[in-house]
Amino acid sequence: MITRRIAALRLDIPIEMAQRHELPSRMSEAELAEIERNPPVWLVQSRANRTGKKPVWVELRCDVCGFSEAARPKKWWPAFTYLTCDYHGSEELPDAAAGLSRTEVDGIGNAFIGIVDEAP
Repeated sequence: MITRRIAALRLDIPIEMAQRHELPSRMSEAELAEIERNPPVWLVQSRANRTGKKPVWVELRCDVCGFSEAARPKKWWPAFTYLTCDYHGSEELPDAAAGLSRTEVDGIGNAFIGIVDEAP
């Protein structure tokens, strides 16, 4: 059995859309495969309306330990140089290149810090 969140991730739709269209809180792999084979009208329309500018889901992966999670990207996220779990220290990452300053962005996904190296 898979959760509604996992189903939304695999269908590449927001969780809110899965709830609105009454996907069950748990479903079998066969039920999800049937939805993918014969998508309902609302899913076909959603995919047709997608502009491709912003992904529905992104995979966040720690550059130190490799831990990953799927998350909905936020408009305010800058382009990250590195992503780390919030318990890793900055000494575990390579130093910023000469001439670049480093800033940390908290609150990325459930447990990540984004590192941005940019010219001052």
